[in-house]
Order: sequence, then C-alpha cells, then structure tokens
Amino acid sequence: MLILAIDTSCDDTSASLVEFHEEDGRPRILSNVISSQSEIHAKYGGIVPELASRRHNELIWPVVSEAMAVNKTPLEGLSAIAVCMGPGLIGSLLVGCSFAKAVSFSKKIPLAGVNHLEGHILSVFLEGAGPGFPYVCLIVSGGHTSLYLVEGFLHYRLLGRSRDDAAGEAYDKVAKLLGLGYPGGPEIDRLARAGNPKAIPFPRAFLPGTLDFSFSGLKTAVANFLKDQPRPYGQELVRDVAASFQAAVLDVLIRKCQWAAKKTGVRNLAVAGGVASNSALKQGMRDMARKMEMQLFVPSPAFCTDNAAMIAMGGFHRLRAGELSGPGLNPQAALKL
Repeated sequence: MLILAIDTSCDDTSASLVEFHEEDGRPRILSNVISSQSEIHAKYGGIVPELASRRHNELIWPVVSEAMAVNKTPLEGLSAIAVCMGPGLIGSLLVGCSFAKAVSFSKKIPLAGVNHLEGHILSVFLEGAGPGFPYVCLIVSGGHTSLYLVEGFLHYRLLGRSRDDAAGEAYDKVAKLLGLGYPGGPEIDRLARAGNPKAIPFPRAFLPGTLDFSFSGLKTAVANFLKDQPRPYGQELVRDVAASFQAAVLDVLIRKCQWAAKKTGVRNLAVAGGVASNSALKQGMRDMARKMEMQLFVPSPAFCTDNAAMIAMGGFHRLRAGELSGPGLNPQAALKL
C-alpha cells in the first residue's frame, strides 16, 4: 500500500510518501519533506496564523511534488491519501485538507483523515517494531502536552492533559522573556547545559491526584522573577533561569510519566512531539525508565516534530480498518482523539 500523507496542522508544510507492508503494516519511508516557516514567524516571537496559512498555500504543491518525485510515482499510482484533519490552526488545516480532497476526488483515490495526536502516538513505529501494547505515550510539543494509554492501533485512552499552556508553548514564552530567538526550546535546552538547575526555586505544578499538567504558573513565576533583575540580563543569569525553568518542566513531565506507568501497570513508555527532542528530557526519561525497568521509545528528531510520515502511519491503520473519508471531510481546530 503506497500512501501519500500531508500535514499542514501548524507552520510546517509536510508531505511524505510511505509504502506499507499489507500484512504487518511495516512502513518504508520513501520521502518525508518538511518546509519550515520558522524564519517568517521568528520576528514575531511566535506563529502568526494568517501568515502560516498563506505560506501553506504557496508551498503545498511544491512540497507534495518533491515528495512524489523520489520514485517518479504518478498520483494515479497511489493506494490512498492521508491528511491531518486536526487539531491545529484552522486556516492551516484547511489548506492541507482541501488539497487532499481535491486530489482524492479528481484521481478517485481513497482518502483518510487522521488526528494529529494519533500521528504523534504512532510515530514510534516509523523506524522499527515500536513498543508492544499497551504502552503509555507522552505527547509533548508546542501545542500539546498529553498522556495516553495506547491499548492498540486506533485504541487510545486519555490519562491527562495540560489545563493551560503546553510545555513547548511555555518554552517559547520564557525564551521570549529572556530575549532569545524563536523557536525557544532548542535555545533554552542549549543554555541550560551551562546553567545551575537549582539556582532559582521555580514552582512545580504536580496537581496531586491527577495526571494533568499546568505550566502557566511556572511561566508567570519566571516573568515575576525577571521583573526584579537589572537589564540587560547577564549571561550567567540567563543560563541559570533557563536551567531552573527547564528543571521545573522536566520534573513534572517525568514524574507524571512515572505515575502513569504505576497506575496502568505498563512496561513500555513512549515520548513523542517536538519537545521529545530535548536532550535533558530524553536523559531524564532514560534514567526513570531504567529505575522502573521499563522500555523507553523516542522517535528520531525528524519524526518528533510535525511531519507527514506519522500521518501516513495513522492513515494506514484507519484505511485498514475500513475508515474512509469522503468529500465531506472537514478539519477541526480542537479535534479530540
């Protein structure tokens, strides 16, 4: 089964051509093209939805053409098309869904709408066998911080989610407070390596009794701390703030995964989403998994950030279950899984 997948959920235009083994669903990624808009949004310190959707309009066909060019497959040679239908920025989602529906209708190719969160959950299967079922998956990115119990393909149970800011969103906002660039996550991760994570006692919102997350209070604590500091900030202060902020975020993420594993009794843990590329988070998760005698699965950085290959994974299993989408497919900004 040869699937063309499209993701335009936020500010990256991505298309991927993936070949699946019919019997076991083993993927072979032929292409995974991602066109980033970071340079466009950097001067605003965050994503501007209208600019993002306009850029998707410009890039969607060139990106799909590049993805299809790897083995010179014509559109008629596709088995199906998979497209991200939400959650995400509605203007951006409309571009990808409209394009996919047009190709599906004109070429009479089956279409599958895929939840963006499902793509992240299944991204751990793109490079190998992946974890056995059931497993706990932490999705941690700029738009989402959620814990799911994955009982099988297409079977997901929400364990906890952020009540306010996503972890990646908090990273970007703190980076802006510190005068760093956008996206802020990689820069804070880099600076934190040279800082003291115990320098500033930033709060941890553990929300006992739940597996939910909250990072808005931590962001406010950083802002209040910086109000009392002389400008311009010294390099040592910036490094210590970055390290102390990151330690507060990671303490919560790791502890919640530990609680989820104990609550569900699973022995497999996956971490996906853009923040899963954070070096300190990966090391902390490895240490926790080792102590609990669990197996940890984290995709390569290229498959942590938004990408169409993970949408192809979701599309394959939706199609195999007979879940086809038609011309009435409409994206949803707040789509639940």
